[in-house]
Amino acid sequence: MTAKNPKQQTPLGSVAGRFFESAFFLKATPYLFLLPALLVLTATVFYPALQAFYLSFTRYEYDLTQPPNWVGTANFERLLQDPVFWQVLWQTVLYLIVVVPILTFVPLGIAILVNRKLAGVSWFRAAYYMPVIVSMVVAGIAWNWIYAEDGLLNQWITGLGGEAIPWLTSPNLALFSVMAVTVWKGLGYYMVVYLAGLQSIPNDIYEAAALDGSDGWLRHWDITLPFMRPYLFLVATISAISATKVFEEVYVMTQGGPRNSSKTLVYYLYDQAFNNLEMSNACTVGLAMFLMVLILSALRLAFGKTDSAIT
Repeated sequence: MTAKNPKQQTPLGSVAGRFFESAFFLKATPYLFLLPALLVLTATVFYPALQAFYLSFTRYEYDLTQPPNWVGTANFERLLQDPVFWQVLWQTVLYLIVVVPILTFVPLGIAILVNRKLAGVSWFRAAYYMPVIVSMVVAGIAWNWIYAEDGLLNQWITGLGGEAIPWLTSPNLALFSVMAVTVWKGLGYYMVVYLAGLQSIPNDIYEAAALDGSDGWLRHWDITLPFMRPYLFLVATISAISATKVFEEVYVMTQGGPRNSSKTLVYYLYDQAFNNLEMSNACTVGLAMFLMVLILSALRLAFGKTDSAIT
C-alpha cells in the first residue's frame, strides 16, 4: 500500500484553494469583515431611518396597532403652521448661537493655559476634564439641586443680600440655565482636542517668532490661531451638531418647561413621539433636524476645503 501524498488535493479542494487565492477574493476580504457590522447598522440605523422617512408622509398616531395611512405632505404643512415648532426651532438656533461660540473659543484659552510646563498642571487638566466623565443624568440632577430655590447658588445670592432667582422656573432663564450645564460639561472635552493640536506645533516656530518680536499673547495671535484653524472648525462643527441634538439636560432638568421655554428639537421630537404618540409628526420633526445637521456638516466641509486651499 502506498502512502497518500499530503500535497495531493481533491478536485473540490483545488477549486476552493484557487478561489481563496484569487484576486477577487483578496479584494473582497475587507468587505467580508465589514459585513457583520454593516448588517447591524442596517438593522439598527439605516432601516429605522428609512422607516422614519416613510412615516413622515403618513398619518400614524394614537392607535399604533393600526397601519399608517399615506397623507403626502400634510405633516409638513401641519408642522409649518405649528407655533410650538417655530418656538422650539428658534430656541434650538439660540442654543447654537450662545453655546457654540463659548465652546469654540473658551476651551482654546484653557488649553493654552494648561499647555505650559508648570508644577501641578496635570491636576488642572484633570480638574477641567472631570465634568466630561460625569454622566449627564448625574450632572443634571446635581445642577437641579444647585439651581433650586433653596439651592447652593441661591443661598450664596441671598447670603450676599440679593433675592433668590428662579433659574429653572422662569421662562426667561430656564433655557440659559440649561445652556450653562452644556457649556460646563463640554469645556474639558474640547480642551483636550485643542491640547492635542497645540502640542503638535513645533517649539522652533515660537522661538523664531520671539526673535522677530512676537512674544507673549501676541504669539498666539500670529502662530497659534493660524495653526489651530482646522481644530477651530472641527470643534465648531462638533459642538454645533451636539447643541442641535441636546436632550438629556432638558429631560432631566426642565422637561421642556416652563411653557415650552426650554424645549429643543430633540426634546420636542421625543414629546411628540412618546408623550403624545404622534409618531408621524415626530418623524417629520426628525427629518427637519436631519436637514439642520446636514447643512451644518456641509458648511464644515465647505469651510474645510476653503481652509485647505488657503493653507
